[in-house]
Amino acid sequence: MSAIDPEKLKSYARPEGTPFRIQKIGHVVLNVTDMERSVKFYTEVLGMRVSDVYKEDMMPGGMVFMRFNSDHHGIALVGGMPHESNSVELNHFAFEVGTLDEVLRAAQHLHRHNVRVDFEGRRRAGVQIAVEFRDPDGHRLEIYWGLDQVGSEGHIRPGHEWKWAHSLYDAVVDPVRGQDTTLADPELLKEFKSALAGAK
Repeated sequence: MSAIDPEKLKSYARPEGTPFRIQKIGHVVLNVTDMERSVKFYTEVLGMRVSDVYKEDMMPGGMVFMRFNSDHHGIALVGGMPHESNSVELNHFAFEVGTLDEVLRAAQHLHRHNVRVDFEGRRRAGVQIAVEFRDPDGHRLEIYWGLDQVGSEGHIRPGHEWKWAHSLYDAVVDPVRGQDTTLADPELLKEFKSALAGAK
């Protein structure tokens, strides 16, 4: 395996005259081992709604289309996967929420539902505050807020401004430049402070 050359990788760019522009990731389709268990997780734990279902005669293993906004589907599940995901090809995918309070509430909610949580805090590049967790088949998911936005001038936050935080409490009380981590409900932070104190 060759070594990563950051400057060479950064030099690749969209060619002038490309005849289309991708607007967003439209949806993700996951293979699952147990369709009912997965649909229950995505609806009852993550709050999605079922739009349509294919029976096995339309798609081997069946297929369920689920939505979380006005798009017909943002996630679809295909049954019949023989074993749990190793997250080899797909590292993870993420869901954006509208407020920082929602990230903290999502973390509390996931813990109450005994969901396997891998990380809570702030990542470096992009500086989003997030909770990262697994679905029933081991697919890695993220709920986040506060991802840096890149305007038309192309300015990206320099690496010396990143602040990796390994807890939601630290992410909130020690923000990066320009990131307003004021909570609408400051009481939310108490539980995370207590959890952090208990872990030390």
